[in-house]
Amino acid sequence: MILVSKYIVPKGYTGIALFPFVFVKHAYLKLNEVFVNHERIHLKQQAELLILPFFIWYGLEFLVRYGYYRNWHRAYQNISFEREAYQNERHLEFLKKRPFWNFLKYL
Repeated sequence: MILVSKYIVPKGYTGIALFPFVFVKHAYLKLNEVFVNHERIHLKQQAELLILPFFIWYGLEFLVRYGYYRNWHRAYQNISFEREAYQNERHLEFLKKRPFWNFLKYL
């Protein structure tokens, strides 16, 4: 389910996936298939890792990457979950054939 909330989405971002919801900053984003697919990939990742471990892993990986790159945006883009989502967001059929724990190949 996609919900519009400019208060839940962090500043500088347009959307966030918090299982089982996708929150977007602006209603028009609900119509953007590529954006929605990106967020649905995150929902699948969260479900695979039983939600809480996903956020722990995401946060720890961000800290490691931030320590390496010393740049917030570069660290964010190189998180394995984000790399998988960005590389496959345009493939709208991706989730139908995505292998289990596919994000590991992006580490």
